[in-house]
Amino acid sequence: MLQFNKILFLPVILIFGACQNNGNPTDKQKISEKDHPVDSKVERQDPDMVFIPGGTFMMGGDNEQASPDEYPKHKVTVDGFWIDVTEVTNRQFAEFVKATGYITTAETKPDWEELKKEVPPGTPKPDDSLLVAASLVFIPADEQVDLYDYSNWWKWEIGANWRHPHGKGSDIEGKEDYPVVHISYFDALAYCKWAGKRLPTEAEWEWAARGGLNNNIYPWGNEPVEKGSPKANTWNGEFPSVNTNWDNYFFTAPVKTFPPNPYGLYDMAGNVWEWCSDWYRADYYQMVNKPEGVKNPQGPADSFDPEDPYAKKRSIRGGSFLCNDSYCSGFRVARRMKTTPDSGMEHLGFRCVRDK
Repeated sequence: MLQFNKILFLPVILIFGACQNNGNPTDKQKISEKDHPVDSKVERQDPDMVFIPGGTFMMGGDNEQASPDEYPKHKVTVDGFWIDVTEVTNRQFAEFVKATGYITTAETKPDWEELKKEVPPGTPKPDDSLLVAASLVFIPADEQVDLYDYSNWWKWEIGANWRHPHGKGSDIEGKEDYPVVHISYFDALAYCKWAGKRLPTEAEWEWAARGGLNNNIYPWGNEPVEKGSPKANTWNGEFPSVNTNWDNYFFTAPVKTFPPNPYGLYDMAGNVWEWCSDWYRADYYQMVNKPEGVKNPQGPADSFDPEDPYAKKRSIRGGSFLCNDSYCSGFRVARRMKTTPDSGMEHLGFRCVRDK
């Protein structure tokens, strides 16, 4: 467990850019596990989705950058499914909020009784002035800093949420087609339920991200991310202090800014991290590695992160505008990341899927 006194005087979980930021939603807005996946028997053709045919692939790490939790590479078969062409946008999320009156986790005062379940026993309660509706925003460092001290570039910002991505004084006017951010797992579930969709499994997400390319590193193939023309919204330069803006975007970019993968999906690399439905276990691939393969894996029954054993985490995929080869290479299709369900930061969003 890492301590970040500069941010919140709380043990905040920040693993290569994923973190726990505030408490669980209220009873009114909480979506229970039995409600997910939602009933997807919605018979309609959504112009904002594409159908991904089922198939078999080798899931897991493709190159020397792969982390231990990406191994062993193993055989997986998935059925066909529909998936959003883009990450859910501010425009789409605003329609949901207008229709339902939903309040996101980042707009809700944290509940210390819930929060302390995710931290080591004996962790002191923070001052009440810190237990307010807030979220983490990215602040670039002035110089090169210790990459193990995430408080060097994250700030606990009162009033930061999906409507105010950088905190008070910021807004999303003119950014209707940007991905919605500061979204917790609970927020994503609520949207999916309203839309008659669900979150993808890790296997579905990776199969879709690969775009039919066999054992390639990125959604576009194997060409390095900063070779040729810009292919995704990532950090260009020396993270977190120097961004050359080679891809023309310092923070998030409008969806469909960069070329799609062979399946016609945008931002399967970079822009914002995307929630998956699976619990995260570092050893999950070892559990499902069988010669005959595994079909439609739903993830483990529980969560365990040896780096942070007290916190229960869900998987997130795809990287963000903060990912860089010298740091996390989150834009690789096999890259796994994890965070607690109540997390919601400036680079965390989602996209939905629907059964055939």
